[in-house]
Amino acid sequence: MPKVSVIGAGNVGSEVARRIVEKDLADVVLVDIVEGVPQGKALDILQSAPVEGFDKKIEGSNDYAMIQDSDIVVVTAGLARKPGMTREDLVMKNGQIIKEVSKNIKKHAPKSMVVMVTNPLDVMAQLCWKTTGFENNRVIGMAGILDTSRFICFLSAETKVPADKIEAVVLGGHGDAMVPLIDYTFIDGRPVKEVIAEETLAAIVQRTRDGGAEIVKLLKTGSAYYAPSSSAVEMVDCILNDNKKILPCSAYLKGQYGLLDVFIGVPVKVGASGAEEIIELKLTDEEKHELHRSARVIKDTILLCEK
Repeated sequence: MPKVSVIGAGNVGSEVARRIVEKDLADVVLVDIVEGVPQGKALDILQSAPVEGFDKKIEGSNDYAMIQDSDIVVVTAGLARKPGMTREDLVMKNGQIIKEVSKNIKKHAPKSMVVMVTNPLDVMAQLCWKTTGFENNRVIGMAGILDTSRFICFLSAETKVPADKIEAVVLGGHGDAMVPLIDYTFIDGRPVKEVIAEETLAAIVQRTRDGGAEIVKLLKTGSAYYAPSSSAVEMVDCILNDNKKILPCSAYLKGQYGLLDVFIGVPVKVGASGAEEIIELKLTDEEKHELHRSARVIKDTILLCEK
């Protein structure tokens, strides 16, 4: 029976746990340091099983030892972004949290795959990889799926074309440094530039970059969790079922796209071995420049985290 552990029982973590059991993907252990919270949320989700019709089990714990034998560990632990706070503002505090979480993953679930969700995403993925010492394919970050989903959502709203008839991909760092690939964006088979005016498209791209901040501003006391959890669970599904689907994820680059020793959003074939292959798309000079600029931001933030 597949087992997925979710570390962090906040809004994102509990939604990830709920979606996994409702989709009957795996049994789930929800872990958090706050006493009673993971136990209470897990019990609440479990009690929905007779209505929702799933038979996978879920339990909560404050003990990292409970993640033993996990196939996948999804990491959502950390502080949420508050109004006026950038992802980079989170790096020092969340960096310490992720180092501790990663040590426990290495100790209790040394054969697991890790799906990183905590922000700043690319930085936390790299920090987890370094701390665990895992092979680079076994740590993968949830970034581009969410950014691409937001981009498609806004394109659909503008054009009134259903989302399933829109193709798009967003690369680069998760957040302000993301790089939507306009030449790979199609609305019902037509290039997006033929459908949406340049000025309007630029505004949609900017709204995509500000997608998380817009929700933080509206909520005032929290950050996004429905769309992020959905994106993370798609990665879990691909790993557990060896789907080998091409997804935009934060993965470790070893020279692809001219980048070395950095986790950043790129198209990745995701299967049972995690990040099985980095897909190199042909980029325009501007897109390549933006991707490299995004990588510099990530590397600078990593240095800040490691001080």
